[in-house]
Amino acid sequence: MTPHNELRLLPWSGHDGKPCFLSANDDGYLSRLADNTEAIQLGLGAELLDHALEVLADKEADPDELRLLATDLTGALRDAVRVASSRGHRLSTPSSG
Repeated sequence: MTPHNELRLLPWSGHDGKPCFLSANDDGYLSRLADNTEAIQLGLGAELLDHALEVLADKEADPDELRLLATDLTGALRDAVRVASSRGHRLSTPSSG
């Protein structure tokens, strides 16, 4: 079995919702696709954050708009946590000595 720090958590799930992994040493097509997907997810999250600030500043925002915003923010946060987890697991741990 491959050690966990040698696997990359991909920024998408399988059809059954389970996490997908790739060898962290892979520099092929799937690795580049994962890099691009992570960049898109983080970029969309930043744009959503700007939108959220605008909606929250609007004292007349209706409950449906706020619910949609909360749903979208939840998805963006899930993606950001997944990217952070993936990158964190791939960091090399310093050797003690």
